[in-house]
Amino acid sequence: MNVVIKVLFALSSLVLIASILMQSGKSAGLSGSIGGGAEQIFGKNEAKGWEKVFDRMTKIAAIVFLLCSLLAYVFV
Repeated sequence: MNVVIKVLFALSSLVLIASILMQSGKSAGLSGSIGGGAEQIFGKNEAKGWEKVFDRMTKIAAIVFLLCSLLAYVFV
């Protein structure tokens, strides 16, 4: 059980790093961060194509990462 958690933890961290680095920037400097933040929260900035795949991959990897860290805390 301990080895499985560690392997999932390592794989999810690598997938998380790769998926974040493969995403394109969504803001244009300081003005984009002020105005673009509200658009991302309310869903006006819909991802398309590969961006949608990387966005979904990031969310799944983040959930697996958090679950593995909680399981490692409980079982180790």
